[in-house]
Amino acid sequence: MTRETLYLFDTTLRDGAQTHGVDFSLEDKLLIAEQLNALGLDYVEAGYPGANPIDTELFSEDRNLGAKLTAFGMTKRPGRSISNDPGFQALLAAKADAVCLVGKTWDFHVDVALGISCDENLAGIKDSIEAVVALDREAMLDCEHFFDGYKANPDYALSCAKTAYEAGARWVVLCDTNGGTLPEEVHAIVSDVVSHIPGDHVGIHAHNDTDNGVANSLAAVRAGARQIQGTLNGLGERCGNANLTSIVPTLLLKEHYAERFETKISPETLGTLTHASRILDEMLNQAPNRHAPYVGEAAFAHKGGIHVSAVQKDPRTYEHVAPETVGNVRKLLVSNQGGRSNVLAQLETSGLSVAKDDPRVGRLVELVKEREAAGYAYEAAEASFELLARRILETVPQFFEVDSFRVMVERRHNALGELVTVSEATVKASVEGETVMSVGEGNGPVNALDNALRKDLGPYQTYIDDLELVDYKVRILTGGTDAVTRVLIESRDGEGRRWFTVGVSPNIVDASFEALLDSINYKLIRDGAPAPI
Repeated sequence: MTRETLYLFDTTLRDGAQTHGVDFSLEDKLLIAEQLNALGLDYVEAGYPGANPIDTELFSEDRNLGAKLTAFGMTKRPGRSISNDPGFQALLAAKADAVCLVGKTWDFHVDVALGISCDENLAGIKDSIEAVVALDREAMLDCEHFFDGYKANPDYALSCAKTAYEAGARWVVLCDTNGGTLPEEVHAIVSDVVSHIPGDHVGIHAHNDTDNGVANSLAAVRAGARQIQGTLNGLGERCGNANLTSIVPTLLLKEHYAERFETKISPETLGTLTHASRILDEMLNQAPNRHAPYVGEAAFAHKGGIHVSAVQKDPRTYEHVAPETVGNVRKLLVSNQGGRSNVLAQLETSGLSVAKDDPRVGRLVELVKEREAAGYAYEAAEASFELLARRILETVPQFFEVDSFRVMVERRHNALGELVTVSEATVKASVEGETVMSVGEGNGPVNALDNALRKDLGPYQTYIDDLELVDYKVRILTGGTDAVTRVLIESRDGEGRRWFTVGVSPNIVDASFEALLDSINYKLIRDGAPAPI
C-alpha cells in the first residue's frame, strides 16, 4: 500500500522563543536550525523578520539549510495596502523559502482585536497570500484561533481558510491558539475542513494547555491533516506547543501511523532525537526533563526488582519501544525497592563485572537498603552508587584525602556601602603525601567549598578543570532541630556529560561536601586518573 506523506514543521525558534525565560541569540538559532535539519524536518520556522534585530539579521542572508527556512509574520495591516505596510514589506524582503502568515479566523477577534469587518479581514488574507505567492515563495496561513472561531461561527472560520487556499496558500494551518480544544473536537472539525480543502493542504498547530497537544496533533492527522506543527521538547508560551519530540517517534514507531504515513525522517536520524533534545536543553542552560516520553532519562528506567528481572530477559516485557531507536538508553535503577537483579544490572552498566553468586553483591544490596533508609537516594544518583559499589568491591583508589574544611559566611558593607553576604571556605587535603590548603570564595557556602576543593589537587587538577556544578537540590527529610538533609548535586564536564551524586547529613554543608567529594572522585575514576603510588 502506498503511504501518504506527512510534513513536519518546527517552530521552536519562533513560537518556542515565546517560552517564559527563553531567549535565543543568532548563534543559538543557527545551531538549533542545523540540528532540526539534520533530524529531517521539512520546515524550520526561524523567526519574525522585522520584529527584532536578531530575526532580521537571520533572514538577511541565504542559509541553505536543506529544510525549508520559514519566515513568520502577520497578514497586512488593516487600512493599508501591501506596498504601504513596512512590516509586511520586511517580511517579503526576507530571504526565506516559505512565509507563514498569521491571520484572524475568529470573528470575535476580527471585531475586538482588528476593529474591522469580517469582509475586510478576508480581503486582507487574500491580498497577503497573493503577495507572497507572486514572489514565488511558498505561502501558508496560520489560522489563528481557528477551533474557537469554528465553534463560534463555522461558516466564517471556514471562509477564512478557503480564502487563503484559493489565493494560493500551500498550507492552511488550523491553530488551537488558546489550547483548550480536545481531541474529539479536533477530529470532528478537521474532518469538516478537509471536505472543503484537500487534506494535503491542511496543517495542525496545537498548544498544550490541556496537556493534549500531541493527542490533538495525531487526531488531526487521523482526520486528514497532512502537516504537523510543533516544537522540540514542547517549548512554547504558557504550557507549550505540541511536542515534536513525542510526535515524531510515535509516527515512525507505532504501527497505526507507520503503515499509513511516511516522513523525511529515517530510522538513522530518529536515533539522534535524544541528542537533539539534550542539545536544546544545554543551549538553554536548563536540566532536561527526566520524565519526558521517549527522550527523558527516566523514559526507559526500571526500578522494581520484578520489572528489572523481566526486562533483562526480554525488554518488551516493560518497554513499548526499544530505547536505542530514539537514541536513548535503558536504565536499571538501584533503590530499596529493588534487589539483586537491580544491583547486578547497574554494576554491568557501570562496567563492573561480578559473578551473580558473589557474596559482595548481597552485602551491597543490604548496604543500599540501609543507606536509603537513612536518607540516601541512589536511583537519582548513579555516580554515588557506582562509587559505593566500587568501594565494596575494593577498586576505588584514594586519590586524595580531605583532612578538614571550614566555611565562613559574613554579611557586611562593601566599599560602595552596599550590604552584601560573602562566603569563604578553606579546605585542607592530603595529595600524594603532601598537605595542600586552598581557599575559595563563592556566592554561598557550597559554591565556596566547591571552588576551594577544586582549586589545587596537584596531579589530578587537569582532570577536574572542566568540572562544573550545574544543579543543586536540597530536601529536608525529617523535621525539628535535628532535621536530616539530603543534597543532590548534578555535575557536568566539558564534553557535556552529566552525573548525579548524593550526600546526607543533619548538617546541610556536610551533606553538600559529601556529594561534592563523590562528584570529583567519580570523574577521576571515569577519566582514568592514575592511582597514587
